[in-house]
Amino acid sequence: MPIEMNRPAAEATADPELACPISPVVDIVFSRWTSPILWSLQAFGRQRFVELERRIENITPKVLTQRLRQLERDGLVVRTYHPEVPPRVEYEISELGRTLSPLFSQIAEWGAANLERVERARRQYDDARA
Repeated sequence: MPIEMNRPAAEATADPELACPISPVVDIVFSRWTSPILWSLQAFGRQRFVELERRIENITPKVLTQRLRQLERDGLVVRTYHPEVPPRVEYEISELGRTLSPLFSQIAEWGAANLERVERARRQYDDARA
């Protein structure tokens, strides 16, 4: 079902979720560290914590732990605990998380097609204000 982009002003509301129906999705999927975690799990498959930590530069262990817990809670990541010595924990993208693949692909395509234009616009904007 397509999202109605041109709602009449009378339908405008103060509730951001009603004003913009994609806001809840953006909050879930596109926070600072969530996108790189999901991208990594989608691209490289099941990984241990330390593998994710190495792939995602500048993320702290605390933040990675928090994000993984939230993604598990949201149903986008599956955590598997292996009771061995030493214990082993692996993370993988869930079936629900895999449904985001077309969205990520479209965003990657948009970036490839348009990021250069964005950079040009930024330079023009900055130059005009210098």
